[in-house]
Amino acid sequence: MKTLFTAEAISKGGRSGTIETPDQLLNITLGNPLEQGAEKLGPNPELLFAAAYSACFHGAVRGAAKKLGTPVADSTVRALVSLLEDDDGGYHLAVELQAHIPGTDRPQVQRIMEEAHQTCPYSKALRGDAKVTLVVD
Repeated sequence: MKTLFTAEAISKGGRSGTIETPDQLLNITLGNPLEQGAEKLGPNPELLFAAAYSACFHGAVRGAAKKLGTPVADSTVRALVSLLEDDDGGYHLAVELQAHIPGTDRPQVQRIMEEAHQTCPYSKALRGDAKVTLVVD
């Protein structure tokens, strides 16, 4: 496998802290919808994940549509990311992806989304395809 690029972000303070990148393209204070008074300070991790996943999946939708011969002008992808707590106090994510391709019938949009779900790196990672290396810094 060939690495195309590596993104780097540094978190301080956890869910109610900050995230920055060495190049300063991101330098944000997080908001925490679970903490009274901190919910409106900034985006939360799930919002950032939803934004990233929707953009990545939209790229995969465009690629799948091209492969299937369907034009995708003015298409949109919405990602809804929910933070869930199980009965044991563990946390999980649930994701719903919604695609809209004007002028394309629902069965074709479904086919495109299913194809995109097979190629999108975020979709693959959520299926357990991501290699995670733990490093003590």
